[in-house]
Amino acid sequence: MSRLSKYKDDPLFTKIIHSSGVLFSSNTISLGLSVLQGVMATRLLGPSGFGLLGVVMAFASTVNSLFSFRMSELVVRYGGEYLNKGEKDKASAIMKAAGLTEGIVSLLAFLVVVLTAGYAETYLAKTPGVAWMFTVYALGLLANFNTETSTGILQVTDRIRLQGTINLVQSIFTTLIIVGAFFLKGTLPVVLGAYLLGKTILGLGMFITAQVQLQRMLGSGWWKTPLSALTSARVLLHFAFSSNISATIIKIFRESELIWIGFFLDTTAVGYYRVAYTIVHFLAIPADPLISTTFPEINRLVVEKAWHRLKDFLRKITALSLVYNLALGLGLMLFGRWVILIYSGEQYLDAYPALIALTIGLVFNYSLFWNRPLLLSLGLPEFPIYVTLIIGMLKLGLSFLFVSRYGILAAAALLSFYYIASVGIMAWRGLKEIRMEDGG
Repeated sequence: MSRLSKYKDDPLFTKIIHSSGVLFSSNTISLGLSVLQGVMATRLLGPSGFGLLGVVMAFASTVNSLFSFRMSELVVRYGGEYLNKGEKDKASAIMKAAGLTEGIVSLLAFLVVVLTAGYAETYLAKTPGVAWMFTVYALGLLANFNTETSTGILQVTDRIRLQGTINLVQSIFTTLIIVGAFFLKGTLPVVLGAYLLGKTILGLGMFITAQVQLQRMLGSGWWKTPLSALTSARVLLHFAFSSNISATIIKIFRESELIWIGFFLDTTAVGYYRVAYTIVHFLAIPADPLISTTFPEINRLVVEKAWHRLKDFLRKITALSLVYNLALGLGLMLFGRWVILIYSGEQYLDAYPALIALTIGLVFNYSLFWNRPLLLSLGLPEFPIYVTLIIGMLKLGLSFLFVSRYGILAAAALLSFYYIASVGIMAWRGLKEIRMEDGG
């Protein structure tokens, strides 16, 4: 049997590719619209304005992550297990608990942003009179009061492709407003409003869609199931808090780059870095569908203790992701300057060295994208905490030494170091656990 036949004749692998392909199709159109948004916004606002927009948006996202319990992971890990076992009462209870918790957390995050907007204006944006922008954009947190839980629900009900449809709708509305602002010489608040509208459509759309799926899977009265149906509350709380800590660490050290750039440098540097960061994260377009569709399958194989099939599955999806990530990464390195020129114009070419540095780390990260979901499925939620905290503290310490001196190139190089070190260690630990469970 040829190597290609082994992939084509594997029903699990082909299922993942089909589901990912459907989601990828919607995401590809959304990507085109996102590129158009970026082209218009970068030229309309300039590096400083584009950087300020990035700081405002990143601040709300970071605050939300500080309180987030990663409910999508809880729903997939335990809600998926209960559904596989036919325990609908427990599945209903965990969906209810996840949704209520996320709603409370979203409200708390919104209030924190409102109370700290003045500090964000002074120390991050370093631009007077913009505190109101942080507050207004934080309204998106209220609209996304159930997005994480809804994502998990769509994953375990095999309807994750609907997320791509909703994302496409919000991209269309956002793009229309930004294009209009570009031709009518609109201002930064108009662009900010466009992104806020997009977040609102995404959040409410995900909630409604997920509720429809719950009605279909669990019945119309699923939400009446008492929380006491959860007999393993301590285990669930432990998982949720571990995910919260891990998500917080990841957000602080990996996904809050624009805030740190604003703190160490200025909004112009943020603008350059944001262009590089945005372009390199186009690698996520084919990776995100795989992440969304493989986590439930990895969890199912772990629940079934199908270790040989799990190892084979991981080999195949890693080979696939490695091939296309290397190809895309090489393309960014060779043609990065032209991509920047097309995307944002000549005034952003200073972002090219940072783009190269970021590409190296992101290629590694997305080639082993299954590292953390695997550990969660194996019941090792603490291990990512230790790894990301240690590597993140080292990265942050080095940032204080080098970013102010060497600018965004140092920041990009340190983020790549973080990806390679943390992802490599977590992937190794997950594979080691599988070998132990499988008897070597």
